[in-house]
Order: sequence, then C-alpha cells, then structure tokens
Amino acid sequence: MSDLELLGRLVAFDTTSHRPNLSLVSFLQEYLAPVGARLTVLPSSDGTKANLLVETGPDPTPERAGLTLSGHSDVVPAGDGWATDPFALSARDGRLHGRGACDMKGFLALATNLAAEAAGRRLRHPLVLLFTYDEEVGTLGARRFAETWPEPERLPRAAIVGEPTMLRAVGAHKGIVEIAIVVAGRSAHSAYPHLGRSAIEPAARIATALAAERECLAAERPTRHALFPEVPYVALNVGTIRGGTAPNVVPDRCELTVTIRPLPGDDAVALTTRIEAAVRAAAADAPVAITVRAESPPLDTAWDAPVVRAVLDAVGQQTPDSASYATDAGWLQRLGLDCVLFGPGDIAVAHQPDEYVPAEDLVRGRRLLEGLVRRFCG
Repeated sequence: MSDLELLGRLVAFDTTSHRPNLSLVSFLQEYLAPVGARLTVLPSSDGTKANLLVETGPDPTPERAGLTLSGHSDVVPAGDGWATDPFALSARDGRLHGRGACDMKGFLALATNLAAEAAGRRLRHPLVLLFTYDEEVGTLGARRFAETWPEPERLPRAAIVGEPTMLRAVGAHKGIVEIAIVVAGRSAHSAYPHLGRSAIEPAARIATALAAERECLAAERPTRHALFPEVPYVALNVGTIRGGTAPNVVPDRCELTVTIRPLPGDDAVALTTRIEAAVRAAAADAPVAITVRAESPPLDTAWDAPVVRAVLDAVGQQTPDSASYATDAGWLQRLGLDCVLFGPGDIAVAHQPDEYVPAEDLVRGRRLLEGLVRRFCG
C-alpha cells in the first residue's frame, strides 16, 4: 500500500480522543504482522484504547542504538466548516485534506510503511515505532507508557516524534499543567439569597486573581526563556468557567479549568503551589477544591544529541526550533530518549476545518525519514 493509500485508510478511522482507537490499532496489527514486525498492544487502564509498540530489526543493544519513531493516533473533534467529509481523505490543489492528515496521521503512514519495509531487510540496529493514544487531551497514552513500560532499554535512544513541524527540527517545547478548581456553595431560591451561598461570586474573584497572576508571570523571564521568543514566559489561561443551574437558583457549584505552560527547567510543582495560593486567597472562606487533572513535562533536548544533529543535517538547518505546545516527547524523554520533533504539515492548520498536509510534504518527508532510518539502523 502506498503512503497516500495508507494515509487515506488511517484518516477513515474516527479516532477523536473521546472515542476508542482499537480499530485503528487492529488494522495496523493486520498490516504489519505479515511482514514479520514484532507487535505489542498496551491497553489503557479501562481497556478502551491502546498504545502500539512495533519492533523491527535485531534485538536492542546496551548502547540503545537504532531509531524510535513515535506518533499519536488520536485527533481533535472535526467540528463544523468542512468542505468535504473530514474522515475521508480528499486531494485539492496539492493538499491532502482530512481530520488528522496533518496532526499526525501523515507521519503515522510514513512510519508504518518504513517499518513494513525495514522488517524485510537485515538491519544493523532496530527500528521501533511507538503509537500512543490521547495525546490531544493530556498526553495520557505516553504518560501511561512512560510510567508502566518495564523495559525502556528496548527503545533506541534516538527518537523522532512526528508532530507537524513543516519538516523542521524542533528540540524544545513547553509543558502544560491542567488544574481544576471547584468552588462549593449552597443552593437556595434566588428570592431568598440569605438562605444560600453563591459559588459563582468567589469563582469570579478567583478568575480576577488568576488574571493578575497571569500578568505577573508574563513579566517574569525563566531561565530558558530565550528558547521561546514569541512567548518567553509561563503562559496562564482560565479556559472554562461552569456554574449554576438556573437564573432563579443560588448556584451551589462553580468549576474553573486553568492551564499553565512551564518552560524547560521550571518547577511545575512550585508553579502549581503558587497558583493554589492565589486561588485560596481569592476564595477567602469559600470551600474550594484544587486538582491537577493532567500534566505534560517540557522538552529540552541537547543540540549535540546525535538525533538532533542528524535531523538538522538532513534538512540543512543550523539550530533546532522550539514550540510553545506540549507533546508526548515530554514523557518519552523520561525513558532516556533523546527526542526531536519532526514531521510533515504545519501545526497552524492542524486543528482547523479542512486540515491538510501538503502532498509534497509526504514525498519529501518519506525521503528524509528513509535517510534517517539508513543512518541510525543501517
């Protein structure tokens, strides 16, 4: 199956993060098993989703030579505004449209076919694929893999995470911490407000306090701020506020969700503690519960890591770029991997209606990845 045909098959699976990805995983098993790839399916805790590990070539060495290619199988919701069916790949003006075509099933197609071809050759070092679930909602699959996989030495140290970087090397990114803040009140008829206690009013004070905290963070410059010239600070966002049931009821609950984006070298625990202190001060005597719902660590791979140098050399780039979003690479580095982001497509169109990957990116990406597989696997 060509890269284009395989991409079409992958896009056809609706792997929106709130849905299972097991049908896509089963398809890849059926596709790769006949060529001799060694496959390991790693279910999520509830069994509705799975990471997929694909190993080709010889067994790993203590030096962990070879190459790991990693990508996520989930996509964001399609939403409205599409000119064509988002789960049917369509070609227009040199662009391949479909939900996930850019982020990041184009890379999955290339990696899968490279592994299928490598499985039939005699490699000097292993080529390993790791396809994860639920990257889009908190890098959940990568975190579970990093925290439960018992044999990190089976993964080659050099790792390419196929985020859409327009085929440029990205060696650093911010992390993200998602915090839920729940304010408790007491419901009552709005005609008798003295019988209740509003949860929305302290929540409003909390939102105001967090806005002030955001301004303070924006004025600070963490140690590695120069990596992120566009946003050289910890970004804070109050993303949602939900509270109340009806205009004539004193609200007994209000929930805010907040994200902060630590830079490499930042202490996520200290930042979270700082946010918690601001919340509790603003809440005054209102009962409030604060929970960290998700966390993705930052990434900062050394510029002289062999995989970074190899990708820079392949594309003629002098120094690696950085990104303000978070990826699976933040967790994978904890397994001793040197990670570089590198893949076809542009992140700017990744979550939009009519998402696309340029057809030329697939062709050039295939050529570049083939060269990197030769360099690391032989």
